[in-house]
Amino acid sequence: MGARGFGELEAVVIERVWDRGEKTTVREVFDELAAEREIAYTTVMSTMDNLHRKGWLERERIGKAYRYWPSLSREEYSAQLMREALGSGGRSELVLAHFVEQMSAEESEGLRAALRKLSRAKRT
Repeated sequence: MGARGFGELEAVVIERVWDRGEKTTVREVFDELAAEREIAYTTVMSTMDNLHRKGWLERERIGKAYRYWPSLSREEYSAQLMREALGSGGRSELVLAHFVEQMSAEESEGLRAALRKLSRAKRT
């Protein structure tokens, strides 16, 4: 399985949609994937439709086609995974402590900066 919660092809497709950074069509994603692997257009179309039905992609009809975009950013999705791991991995304070122990100095400073920013926002 690819990224947690996604099948292998779903993970590849959602990564492509995130990488594009704008609304995209099945054709655009298919063209990128077909340049790297053998894949059918209908497979990409079905996968994007499945991601839409599961709530991972939003879409709007443009003529006969749909234009898709992610319902969550890559960062929001990652934060959701972290939240799930924190809640399901045993004692959350120990899970968090082990996570923080594994952080680099740069990541640790990023966490401190995010906490300072959230603290300031809650005071206002």
